[in-house]
Amino acid sequence: MSPPLAGRSPSRSGARNEPPASFWRDPAMPFAESRRACRSRACYAPHHHPTFSIGAVDEGRSVFTGAPDGPVALRPGTLVFVPAGRVHACNPAPDTAWSYQMLHLDADWLRAVRREYARDQADGAEPVRIDTDPAAYGRFRRLNALLFSAADPGDKESALIEFIGRADTGSGLRIEAPIVPAASAARIRPALDRLRAAPDANIPLAELARLADMSRYQLIRAFRHVTGMTPHAWRLNQRVNLARTWLRQGAGLSDVALRLGFADQAHFQRVFKAHAGVTPGRFRA
Repeated sequence: MSPPLAGRSPSRSGARNEPPASFWRDPAMPFAESRRACRSRACYAPHHHPTFSIGAVDEGRSVFTGAPDGPVALRPGTLVFVPAGRVHACNPAPDTAWSYQMLHLDADWLRAVRREYARDQADGAEPVRIDTDPAAYGRFRRLNALLFSAADPGDKESALIEFIGRADTGSGLRIEAPIVPAASAARIRPALDRLRAAPDANIPLAELARLADMSRYQLIRAFRHVTGMTPHAWRLNQRVNLARTWLRQGAGLSDVALRLGFADQAHFQRVFKAHAGVTPGRFRA
């Protein structure tokens, strides 16, 4: 995770006809970022990000998508733990609003913390976990309130590490990652490498299919099986993740849109909001 902008107070942004939202970032803790959303109706497209995320449902009816057996209903007081790279979405029930909190942790930092108390931890794919324990939810609320406060960063980091250690012993519904055959992953790797190397390029599907030695139909199916997304959706998700990093560093909206190959700033804003739930301007504020 790239260092966020300077300043320890949460950034609050208000836009006409949009509910209040707030972000917490601290250059003293570049491995963590938190968000609060109140009475939001914004919906997320299926996405993944390089951070481990912990979400808390405060109010309203919402739905988690990303489980092989179908959507999972979430009630207030629920925590959702989503490993880095796992395709998912959490959205309000149709025609309703919800309030939630979301904490993002740098995956390498989290792995290092866990190895301090679980030196033999497995390196396999970690499941999504949905926890309805009221005590765990209460601990998360207290942690996030501390992060948003003016407390010393050392106290915040200590509380964060303590929360992680206790949360790792929690129970709840476990949603295992799908099993991906190594041969399928290897087959599409040239296409993935091409997309990673040129996030600003609108690479034709036919070119990606040639790199994988597949038909376009075969590539789409294999890509979805391995990554959880179509090549087009994966490319947009990659662009949004890069945009988050550059916006945290203070880059301008038009510059980010241009560097990532969007048709114009309006297109960039639509795609970013579909993945992040807020406009890039509000995210950067």
